[in-house]
Amino acid sequence: MTLREKCPVLYFSDLGDERGKLVVIEGGQAIPFEIKRVFYIYDSDSAVVRGQHANRESEFVLINVAGKSKVRIKDGNEEIVVELNKPMMGVYIPKMIWKDMCEFSKDSVLLVLASTHYDGNEYIRDYYEYLKEINS
Repeated sequence: MTLREKCPVLYFSDLGDERGKLVVIEGGQAIPFEIKRVFYIYDSDSAVVRGQHANRESEFVLINVAGKSKVRIKDGNEEIVVELNKPMMGVYIPKMIWKDMCEFSKDSVLLVLASTHYDGNEYIRDYYEYLKEINS
């Protein structure tokens, strides 16, 4: 399975009309897990790199609800970059995939939906440790 197959770009229905836009995202339906945690990143600039980790247990969907950013995704064999630039698109990040969020536009608001509550012990923050763990 390729990295693009493991980490697909998801497109959510735009249910808007003449009154404005409306995007609905439901856990277990529009995304492949039940949502346990929601957070967002904003007021970053184009030089900032966020993330820089993999998670042993958590799955994520990243959505730029305003502005744009890029997500660099690695699995130890491949690397892809996904530009998130529409509020009705996101990228799915499964367990044990390395991710960096970068190149934030000034107006970027990056929404993150997670499958677990926060547990700092499940994070791998060193890329070489990550490579050792996935290759063992």
